[in-house]
Amino acid sequence: MLKVLIARLRQRHRTIGYPDAPPVLPDRFRGRPTIDSSRCSDGCEICIRACPTQAIHKSDRGVAIDLGRCLFCDDCAKACPAGAITFTREHRLATRDRDDLIAGEAPYALARALDTKMQRLFGRSLKLRQVSAGGCNACEADLNVLSTVVFDLSRFGIQFVASPRHADGLVVTGPVTAHMKLALLKTYEAVAAPKLVIAVGACAISGGPYLGHDECLNGATGNIPVDLFVPGCPPHPITILDGLLRLLGRLDGRENRTYLPSI
Repeated sequence: MLKVLIARLRQRHRTIGYPDAPPVLPDRFRGRPTIDSSRCSDGCEICIRACPTQAIHKSDRGVAIDLGRCLFCDDCAKACPAGAITFTREHRLATRDRDDLIAGEAPYALARALDTKMQRLFGRSLKLRQVSAGGCNACEADLNVLSTVVFDLSRFGIQFVASPRHADGLVVTGPVTAHMKLALLKTYEAVAAPKLVIAVGACAISGGPYLGHDECLNGATGNIPVDLFVPGCPPHPITILDGLLRLLGRLDGRENRTYLPSI
């Protein structure tokens, strides 16, 4: 028993302080991209051709990136001769609407909270059933990490459960393969209403690199209604956590917080 207590003292407190403290992100983290269309020359489509998922397009407002398709691979930034595309360290990426997953000249619309009734139902206790609909296990791994002592998702009243009968909603990963469509629909139907659906990762949002494949149904959106989109390939656990807390209205008053460096 004494050895256990000594080991615990040596380990100290392992749970991160987010959202009250700044997020701890790796050096190689790539967050929301920014685009300076003024640097783009007329007729240049190098970044568009470099994108493996056709996430980049041009419009009257300039170049924009569909984060629902983006793999955050950095190929576009490397290919752009003018340096118009830059991947920042902005971890806040989740949105409520699919059309809001556009990074360009316009302001990025972060996920808004559920309405008052839904917050009363799920704000203090949210049980989620995770469905891997043909995923590669990258998004699944980052979801599993949220339950570890480092992130401790349960301190916010959010937990993953084994049965959809015990769940308030689904977390979907993977591009939804043809073989997984029926399983996804049955799992969705097994969750009692009202319920939530959260699409995590580019595959679950749009099909990701499998977009348009004969055996891929291009994500959850075309099969079941989605309440929260968390882009990435895979999204960082902090990005997923931030999206969940915004959905539940747990970040009210903190959206514009400026974190001060620790002394």
